Amino acid sequence: MQRVLLIKLTSLGDLIHALPALSDAQNARPGIEFDWVVDENFQEIATWHPAVKNVITTNHREWRGAMTSAETHGSISKTIGQMRSRQYDLVVDGQGNFKTALLSLFSRGPRAGFDAPSVREWVAHFAYQRRYAAPKNAHAIDRLRRLFSAALGYPLPSSAADFRIQRERLAKPKAELPGGYLVFIHNASWKTKLWPERHWIDLIGKCADAGFRILLPWGNAQEEARAKRLATRHEVQVLPRLSLSEIGHVLAHARACVCMDTGLSHLAAALDVPAITLYGSTDSGLIGASGASQVHIKSERFCSPCQSKTCRYSSGDNPCLEEIGPDRVLGELLRLTGPAIRPIPASPVSASARRAS
Repeated sequence: MQRVLLIKLTSLGDLIHALPALSDAQNARPGIEFDWVVDENFQEIATWHPAVKNVITTNHREWRGAMTSAETHGSISKTIGQMRSRQYDLVVDGQGNFKTALLSLFSRGPRAGFDAPSVREWVAHFAYQRRYAAPKNAHAIDRLRRLFSAALGYPLPSSAADFRIQRERLAKPKAELPGGYLVFIHNASWKTKLWPERHWIDLIGKCADAGFRILLPWGNAQEEARAKRLATRHEVQVLPRLSLSEIGHVLAHARACVCMDTGLSHLAAALDVPAITLYGSTDSGLIGASGASQVHIKSERFCSPCQSKTCRYSSGDNPCLEEIGPDRVLGELLRLTGPAIRPIPASPVSASARRAS
């Protein structure tokens, strides 16, 4: 049996991208087991894959601002202690920045990672004893699959990415869920990834008129406030705050999703849920949601993708995403879903007109 330590801390989408590499390794090396060092906020993701034996958590986002506190020292010592609790056959840094490379130095086992031209932050490659190439212009999933195959010594699979999420690990939320619903993932971490709210409201109205129920998830107070602003129709349900496993359950049972380029769009793709994702500032070829029934609608503006968190041409709505209209999204959505399951109720006006005729 081979035991490997994977260091990949964040973020949600990046962690989803690592799952196919774990599946490849499990296929090529039956019996292989992974311990995964991951941000405590995303630890649920690591437990979804059957190749992961143990999860080692960090709260490294707090370390930088409070290095002198006893609590921070205790947190760092706990993480390092768990990493050093066993000898590993291999340690793989799947993130490739200075922080994860430094963390890898405390592990017990030969260290592997991307080589100098491939690594995310150049200095990180000095921490690895084994370095492997993975072109930066390849999709993030393909880069990780290349790294794992080279580091563990098996041929790079040509098969489609297998995320292998154990759906029984997802948790049914307490919230009442309607049948045949759509999930609109309206949030994103960058301002330049946000679709204008008026476009969301327009799309929601068209989908409600077509007979769909719509769910709006959120993860913080700002996102909750946006969800409430978008919930202009009774067919729209703002979900309560949910854990990642609960959100996974909601997505897994959705008819389809409309997403911004954010972690939940990658989770929907990994769960094989039909989804449309809108891309403006980011490059779908490098980080796009990958899986069956995934539609990428990309801005055709001259400056897209800029890979920037701020727009140089506007201080309001993003011009690149503003040009993607609700009708275009609705057309793609109906192509994925077909008509709504429930019939459209007749309006009082149309009913009166029928009686008069």
